[in-house]
Amino acid sequence: MAKTTKATKAMKVVVVGAGYAGTLAANRIAKKVGTAEITVINPRPDFVERVRLHQQVAGTAVAATPLASMLRAGITSRVGTVAKIGDGSVTLEDGTGLDFDYAFLAVGSTVRPMPGTVPVGTWEGAEQARAALAALPAGSTVTVVGGGATGIETAAEVAEARPDLRVRIVGARVADVFSHRAHRHVRSGLERLGVDIVDDTLTDAAGGTVRLRSGAAYACDLTLWAIVSGVPDLAARSGLRVDADGRVLVDAYLRSIDDERIFAVGDCAAVPGARFACAIASPQAAHAADTLARLTEGRAPEPYALRYVARAVTLGRKRAVAQFTRPDDTLRPAALTGRTATVLKELASRGGRYAARTGSGS
Repeated sequence: MAKTTKATKAMKVVVVGAGYAGTLAANRIAKKVGTAEITVINPRPDFVERVRLHQQVAGTAVAATPLASMLRAGITSRVGTVAKIGDGSVTLEDGTGLDFDYAFLAVGSTVRPMPGTVPVGTWEGAEQARAALAALPAGSTVTVVGGGATGIETAAEVAEARPDLRVRIVGARVADVFSHRAHRHVRSGLERLGVDIVDDTLTDAAGGTVRLRSGAAYACDLTLWAIVSGVPDLAARSGLRVDADGRVLVDAYLRSIDDERIFAVGDCAAVPGARFACAIASPQAAHAADTLARLTEGRAPEPYALRYVARAVTLGRKRAVAQFTRPDDTLRPAALTGRTATVLKELASRGGRYAARTGSGS
């Protein structure tokens, strides 16, 4: 008589969010934990390349790909918004719920635009900005608010795609995320595209006028908000402890300090030394997925080590600036410009998408 064996219960994994971190985590778990039942919950049916939203705004690229084409066979995707996570289950806004053995919180970061502005850091905002930009007649003025990478890339992309418009960028210290030669190259690159650089702080954007802290005021036909600040409040709303930006407090293995069944990865994880950046989403997701695989195999987890390599921005389709950093993100003097920087920046952008789709990375 044949010997029977008791069936092993499949481990249930829920991934909340399908950006770079969430998509990579789901695909990597599917590769490394073959018995897992994985469900990805995302507010929209698409994977959005956040690093290309400025191109979406300018109409030079499409930033969305059907999520179904990004996930490995066997992974279930569900369109919806999670209202609460904890106690081994997630509850969606429509009242339905899913139980989990492990969950990955990968909801990214968000924007809090000033009234009178259109945000470019979300898919919905980028689409609104694209439509508004396309409707502007020649001679109109566009103001981009934010002197960091998102603002720089948006201003440059719009200026190059629509040379018939006047484009200005407003930030307390435009390009201050760079130093030395890279800082000069970023600002000169913007000026070469005809972008007016205004080192000041926006205080009001109502009524077609942007008003600055210095007292200056400019007429404006479209004001784009390009500042990322904070994360969705799902974790805080669910009772998980968070930092001042709303990011989940995690242990050395990227697990919530309140519930070891919940991993937090990407912008929504409060990893010491981490800033909002797509560059760290993939490594964190890969490490967390590997940690889950180790746990299922009965092996001890290994701590996550944050490491940076460079900061880079595109200045339209033909130019870019990249400045190397130390692992702790402090800036090195060395920088790349011109064709070499452009190719490296594009390869990095494509690499993030490839890693998410294949579950690769480290």
